Amino acid sequence: MDEELWAVIEPLLPVKPAGTPGPAQMDSRRVLQGILFVLITGIGWEDPQELGFGSGMTCWRRLRDWQAAGAFEQIHQAVLARAHAARMIDFDRVIVDGSHVRAKKGAPQQVRARSTGPKPVPSTTS
Repeated sequence: MDEELWAVIEPLLPVKPAGTPGPAQMDSRRVLQGILFVLITGIGWEDPQELGFGSGMTCWRRLRDWQAAGAFEQIHQAVLARAHAARMIDFDRVIVDGSHVRAKKGAPQQVRARSTGPKPVPSTTS
């Protein structure tokens, strides 16, 4: 991760308050690199320590804590804003994707039947 990107991300990550009991915190930049490495490659959470990113448990806990604090949403917005300001986003190639939108269950029966078609007929193979 280059210095310019880290300068955008670092202020958005929560910091453990000084004087908090426990061991000194692993460098956030290295932990973030460990988190990204695990998520991109799919390796197990045990492996980042061997690569110098801190223990897998440290990476996992920071991922959990940063996600709960909304840090990744803030990072996403900040990076998008910078990319937009630099005219790096080609809106002619943007597509709306609703695959991450929660689907509500429990539509009325007549709506479900109409929108999904007839119910499948069970197979009568013997």
